[in-house]
Amino acid sequence: MAYDVTLITGDGVGPELAEAARRCVDATGIKINWDIQEAGIDVMQRTGTPLPESLMESVKRTRCALKAPITTPVGTGFRSINVYLRQALGLYACVRPCKYYPGVRSFFESVPVDIIIMRENTEDLYAGIEFQQGSEKCAELFDFINNLSEKKITSGREETGISIKPISKSGTDRIIRYSFEYAKKYGRKKVTAVHKANIMKYTDGLWLKTCQEVAQEYPEIEFEDRIVDNMCMQLVQKPELYDVICLPNLYGDILSDLAAGLVGGLGVAPGANIGNGSAVFEATHGSAPKYKGQNKVNPTALILSGVLMLRYLNEDAAADKLENAVATVIREGKNVTYDMKPDRNDPSAVGTQEMADAICNAMN
Repeated sequence: MAYDVTLITGDGVGPELAEAARRCVDATGIKINWDIQEAGIDVMQRTGTPLPESLMESVKRTRCALKAPITTPVGTGFRSINVYLRQALGLYACVRPCKYYPGVRSFFESVPVDIIIMRENTEDLYAGIEFQQGSEKCAELFDFINNLSEKKITSGREETGISIKPISKSGTDRIIRYSFEYAKKYGRKKVTAVHKANIMKYTDGLWLKTCQEVAQEYPEIEFEDRIVDNMCMQLVQKPELYDVICLPNLYGDILSDLAAGLVGGLGVAPGANIGNGSAVFEATHGSAPKYKGQNKVNPTALILSGVLMLRYLNEDAAADKLENAVATVIREGKNVTYDMKPDRNDPSAVGTQEMADAICNAMN
């Protein structure tokens, strides 16, 4: 059987990583018909848009994409393509495994860290409902809120920007339910819901209440909740106590980086964005434009995202084969990029494509 998959090459180091990941997935023996599509700053400079319509048409057709990193300008420029894809395709579940592989440099090498960050992907402060400081609409909203709410915005009308934080019962229900179903499928023992319900009682409070209600339907899986700031401390002190962690969008984005730090950094942190019948798989790190074209950046995160994609396609044997090959190469420590060497200036470090070669060879 052959699968149609969109390969989004991204920008910065994205094209290099996309090539490395594609070769590793192909080396498993699973037949993939890759539809290669561009997105990001590079294509925007040529065409005037960072997200060509042909890309969206491709993903809607294949309903499965492996996406290399894409630059998101800070403060100005176009909005995140990553966020747009999640919202446009209804990819409500962001799944970010944070697993320690022996051989990766980490302060937690002796701790069996194997955490799944399950982030709601479409709501919360990342919904993109923002009103720019100084704009007429922002001023109108400012007046409306101050007239309607007992709590007032105390800063000046002309100096305030506003973001809206929507949390819905249905949106919460589907992500916490997905978390429990994931736990059942992969033999996980516990789901932890993270919130700030002690302060935001009508948004995070709704989140917590919904999570508690759904948890009652899964008595075979342990359930608990944690306030988000305490959760950060818990992860640093005793990450081995946690399994599947379910969070609203903003907290999930932040804590996924924290959890990745426990296992060696974003260079080994894959990601999946899952919806009803569609999925996009991506590394959780950025596009590192300063390393563009240097064949230097660690390809592990995107290759492991390819592992998640194979599991999504129910090709578990191929996924295990590829993940074991990645683990072998990392454990041996010979054919790895500079960031995975004890001495980052070690001249024996290999490049992006050479590490991919070693992973392919480890599957033979």
